[in-house]
Amino acid sequence: MSALKEQVGGNHYKSFKIQPIEFITINDLGYIVGNVIKYVCRYKLKNGVEDLRKARHYIDLLIESEVKIDSESRNR
Repeated sequence: MSALKEQVGGNHYKSFKIQPIEFITINDLGYIVGNVIKYVCRYKLKNGVEDLRKARHYIDLLIESEVKIDSESRNR
């Protein structure tokens, strides 16, 4: 049996045609972007605004990372 058929801790991802983990993995999106997608997808089904805040936190981390990369590339 595929691990995608089993969900530990609820059923909030099983209602999607494509589970967030499948989309994240297939598109090689990485940890931070993956968490943004995961929390935005599940917010209505699991933790509401708390999940949106978690997604925003990961977006803030991504912005900081991108700003740092941009700054470092300009200083070369």
